[in-house]
Amino acid sequence: MTIIRTVFYLCLVMIATGAWADSTPVLIGIDAEFSVVGSTSAQAIRLGAQIAVDEINADGGVLGGRPLALVEKDDRSVPARFVKNLHEFAADPNVVAVLCGRYSPVVVEAIPEIHQLKLPLLDPWAAADLITTHDFRPNYIFRLSLRDTWAMQVMIRHAEQRGLRKLGLLAPNTEWGRSNLKAAEALDQADPQVTFIDMQWYSWGDNSLLAQYQTLRKAGAEGVLFISNEREGVIFVKEVAALPKEQRLPVFAAWGITGGNLFQNAGPALKEVDLAVVQTYSFIGAEDAVAQRVVQAAQRYGVDGPRRILSPVGVAHAYDLVQILARAIRIAGSTDRNAIRDALEKVSDYAGLVKTYPQPFTPDQHDALSPQEVFMARYAEDGAIVRIDAE
Repeated sequence: MTIIRTVFYLCLVMIATGAWADSTPVLIGIDAEFSVVGSTSAQAIRLGAQIAVDEINADGGVLGGRPLALVEKDDRSVPARFVKNLHEFAADPNVVAVLCGRYSPVVVEAIPEIHQLKLPLLDPWAAADLITTHDFRPNYIFRLSLRDTWAMQVMIRHAEQRGLRKLGLLAPNTEWGRSNLKAAEALDQADPQVTFIDMQWYSWGDNSLLAQYQTLRKAGAEGVLFISNEREGVIFVKEVAALPKEQRLPVFAAWGITGGNLFQNAGPALKEVDLAVVQTYSFIGAEDAVAQRVVQAAQRYGVDGPRRILSPVGVAHAYDLVQILARAIRIAGSTDRNAIRDALEKVSDYAGLVKTYPQPFTPDQHDALSPQEVFMARYAEDGAIVRIDAE
């Protein structure tokens, strides 16, 4: 009896001291465009998520001491591969949520599958409005990023502030491009000061966008709203730069071009084009404690200061999303995905990197940011992306 009692008390002590605490990592998936040549967005999302994981683990992890860990898969920006990877993540009970990458068409095509799997998807970049405004309930997609409507509003407002009211739209023939067209048409109807002269499409893989650009210019456009990723962005910048100066219209770009090596690959041509780009966050000049902590942590991963952080919005958004997820896991008290989904709508009062979130997500609102976080920026001489109002 004495031996039994001793063993019993030893068990209580071990439980109380955490000696028997479950040390199995709680896994967060990242499924993004890691192998897309020239892309930096997936790597930025990984960096922001990893810095958040490091902080959370140093503070004791979740669920009584379980560490968080990242598991990544490469979708190569292919929707079918993204769906395949989601099924593999869903088959692992230790995976509680998945961060997606930059490409809106990849996410949009997977919306039904995400809800069939009941796998919380955290979106730190993809901006198509439909990603969070679909009809599936409960909603398993949580975005901390732009919406195309907000980006279009800010691009047009910036053009208006410069006295440019006749605008053309150049966009890819994809869900992302169609989302931007829909936003542009709605704003055209709402704002009598703006006239959309024309709309021109291009396809991924096109080796020239000059004909579409010249069509917009000859139709009377004073500026071009440009929806693109870095590959076509480089082609476009070089083509516009090669034109006579009087034919170079101001370009107001969506942030897809900042998801890769546009600055390096466009080279001197970038200086010849009046290019402004949408952003939601900049580490440059950020002096709050969270920003300083993240910048210092980034140095452990080879990033030499805030001006060297590539695709900075991906870093910032992923960092805040993982911090919010950790709080949701604690509220849920388990790794049950349904409970975590519900808990994501209950997180409150998080003082984050991008902003302070009174309640990032609610049952009726799965976009953690707002138009107030959106601004225009441009590439500086060293390749850093700098707010225009901070130049």
